[in-house]
Amino acid sequence: MDPKLDSKVPVGDMAEKWTHYKGSVPLVAPNNKRRIDVIIIGTGLAGASAAASLGELGYNVKCFTFHDSPRRAHSIAAQGGINAAKNYQNDGDSVYRLFYDTIKGGDYRAREGNVHRLAEVSGSIIDQCVAQGVPFARDYGGLLDNRSFGGTQVSRTFYARGQTGQQLLIGAYQSLSRQVAIGNVKLYNRHEMLDVVVVDGKCRGVIVRNLLTGELERHAGHAVVLATGGYGNVFYLSTNAMMCNTTATWRAHRRGAFFGNPCYTQIHPTCIPVSGDYQSKLTLMSESLRNDGRCWVPKDPADRLKHPTQIPEEARDYYLERRYPAFGNLVPRDIASRAAKIECDNGKGVGSTGLAVYLDFADSIKRLGKETVAARYGNLFEMYQKITGDNPYEVPMRIYPAVHYTMGGLWVDYNLMTTIPGLYACGEANFSDHGANRLGASALMQGLADGYFVLPYTIGSYLSGEIRTGKLSTDLPEFEAAENDVRSRIEKFKSLKGNQSVESFHRRLGKIIWDYCGMARNEAGLKKAIEMVRALREEFWKDAYVPGGSDEFNPELEKAWRVADFIELGELMCIDALNRNESCGGHFREEYQTEEGEALRDDQNYMYVAAWEFKGEGAEPELHKEALEYEVVKVTQRSYK
Repeated sequence: MDPKLDSKVPVGDMAEKWTHYKGSVPLVAPNNKRRIDVIIIGTGLAGASAAASLGELGYNVKCFTFHDSPRRAHSIAAQGGINAAKNYQNDGDSVYRLFYDTIKGGDYRAREGNVHRLAEVSGSIIDQCVAQGVPFARDYGGLLDNRSFGGTQVSRTFYARGQTGQQLLIGAYQSLSRQVAIGNVKLYNRHEMLDVVVVDGKCRGVIVRNLLTGELERHAGHAVVLATGGYGNVFYLSTNAMMCNTTATWRAHRRGAFFGNPCYTQIHPTCIPVSGDYQSKLTLMSESLRNDGRCWVPKDPADRLKHPTQIPEEARDYYLERRYPAFGNLVPRDIASRAAKIECDNGKGVGSTGLAVYLDFADSIKRLGKETVAARYGNLFEMYQKITGDNPYEVPMRIYPAVHYTMGGLWVDYNLMTTIPGLYACGEANFSDHGANRLGASALMQGLADGYFVLPYTIGSYLSGEIRTGKLSTDLPEFEAAENDVRSRIEKFKSLKGNQSVESFHRRLGKIIWDYCGMARNEAGLKKAIEMVRALREEFWKDAYVPGGSDEFNPELEKAWRVADFIELGELMCIDALNRNESCGGHFREEYQTEEGEALRDDQNYMYVAAWEFKGEGAEPELHKEALEYEVVKVTQRSYK
């Protein structure tokens, strides 16, 4: 075990680790919580639930969002549902099965202890959200309804039509708002974190910028929690909102927080295909559609430009059902995405670009009736029709894989603490629960689990040693130095008066990462990408143009900072992908695949978490390895056939 990486997973039986932990962890007495200041960055599901929970416990919480309202957080965009092991369908589900499916779905590259805890607390999330009034779907008898998602053979996904993320975020937001009204949480809208402050080896605060005035502010806390989402926008075109970025986690990385598995990014198989170079983002169509929709392409490439209703049944290839009969259209996302890519690479892709496959609901409408299908997916069908002009009730949807989620993130231990003491990472900002591939409907589960049920215990363990620290001052030299670093970087951006927009650099970066570190990677391509990204970074600092000033509202300055961080992260992603000479989950190295084209892992040499340490500007990052040891799950080659 690397001496710098202590996962702190409790000893004992897997099913009892979390119970024993909660029963023995140090606590902070209610009267002492008032002495403790906690800073939370982000107000999505992980951030809002953490801020609400810690405020309810009595801590003094400062919560920051760069949005005008916490309800703008990208968690609102999640559609299909949230997993929980409540076995309402009586179809064989259990905590263990959710745990096992998640480990297997992540291609045996996740930490067992964290995943089992996630499965354990999943049921409590549903109870919490129902109590908040989240309008989950109900069955005929009035009980909460469930549907299936990829990588499972049970129905454990709770949903609110195609708006689950929105409804869950409203629930977390109202809990957060209550704490704001009481005075336990102070909310800072339109503020962006640009650096963390480390004092005597501990994280003691942040430097933030007021996005409306440009003013830099210092904020001190006994602990800092990053709940800032993932870095999918490094690809430029993704299902993420345009403001999603990596700056908070990347600044923490540069201050000493290790970055875990940056090459593990997820491609979602069910997105509306790219239609032109004018696009700045892609639109997700929920994975829940694969419950009742069937994926197919023409058997004959010559038919690919025909109208789908003119292609008879015998001329269609339902390729997922053919290749993976046990799971059919509900295989995990990485497998479904690669399968679609293979069909398109073989010349069977449909539409004008040839980069699409069909998702057909004709059989389901015939079997269930249009009204039932509309009740399940009506708002998704409406969205698709508004964007494409096609009616999914009459014509199959066209879909193609797109960047969606990042399994990589800041390395954290069992307590969700990074390698900087006092600095925590929750939700998609950390690496901990999904391995090399995330199962659908597990992002919402992890975000709320971390915020509502994990962090309130684990952060208390650390803060129990801080009750005598007293009020922290922002006049310390470390705060001044960090603020000066931020100010200096802003001045550097202001001095950029070249000929190219920041947007153009972001678009070029995204194409490099997509082409060489996207759905498929190989050694030659990754080496080429690293050189291209380094050249792009040099060109950025010479020829980018950043208009406006720093003491005002300036979205171009914000974007310049974010794109500069994306460029640095993009290089690390390629380095990590080049280092991992195997295929697993979303990391598919073309040199390492089975005869049938499936991912070929190398458990002997690569069963570890890759945690990268920043070693300075221009220096090669240092790799640290956290060995993954499986106590309960038997490691096998993944099969969904």
